[in-house]
Amino acid sequence: MRDVIYEPEPGVQVLVRTQIPERPKGELILAHGLEGSSESGYMLSMAAAALQAGYAAHRYNMRGCGDSPWTRQANYHSGQTTDLLAIASERKRASGLPVYVVGFSLGGNMVLKLAGELGDQGGDVLAGVCSVSPPIDLAKSVAETARPHNFLYQNRFVGRLKDRVRRRHPMAPDLFPLEHLPKVKSIYDFDDYYTARIFGFGRADNYYATQSSNQFLHRIRVPTLVVHANDDPLIPKSIYGHAAFRENPALQLIETEHGGHLGFLARERPRFWLDGLMVQWMNQGADKTLFSSGSPILNP
Repeated sequence: MRDVIYEPEPGVQVLVRTQIPERPKGELILAHGLEGSSESGYMLSMAAAALQAGYAAHRYNMRGCGDSPWTRQANYHSGQTTDLLAIASERKRASGLPVYVVGFSLGGNMVLKLAGELGDQGGDVLAGVCSVSPPIDLAKSVAETARPHNFLYQNRFVGRLKDRVRRRHPMAPDLFPLEHLPKVKSIYDFDDYYTARIFGFGRADNYYATQSSNQFLHRIRVPTLVVHANDDPLIPKSIYGHAAFRENPALQLIETEHGGHLGFLARERPRFWLDGLMVQWMNQGADKTLFSSGSPILNP
């Protein structure tokens, strides 16, 4: 393994943990979720499966996450696609191999937004996109997370976000003032007092409205899998009724009854069902027909 620093723009550096087998047959870039990193369990698991199958694995740390260096510009949000595009473009240039991206939760929203932004040019960089448990409607997903039955999830996320403010305050007190922390009780509060203001969105509602990937789904032209569990406690099933899943042939929605949020385990080995799904999909060149209705892999 080697650590590679990318500089997508002046004053910004992001660290990518890269592992490349002897004769790779493709490249896989992984994007983590809210307050995650290259060391998140789902990132390590899928990277290991990809390597075993002969793919280079690149675990991307978003700005200021994991061991990515922090500067005033090194802050991330759910729709920040420029860094991921820079990494994917460089890997495509360097190897010439097919480049796939997988995003988890917040990272899942990000990869869908990137594919939609690229539109007809998406195939110049990406061979395929997989989005796992993505909050394609940020406002509805944040509201779902704030429901009483999700208080453990909410408290964990909010605690980590507030810790980030305390760590960054000495270096950038204007971006991370401590005065708002007592008012932050939810992810919405954090986004309203911090994320939206840092990035110039104004308020959280505008941040969610402009950065949700649901408005980009119709423009996606590369083969794209969206994997969602109907018992996901953080993301309402209703948001996947979006017309693009019926009308855009590049999109395939894979729904399972169980899996929670990023918890796609099988009854039998291999336990990490999602890893096997992704490897099979890449091996077949992102062939949509691989996961037709009734396919055994869709019934873990």
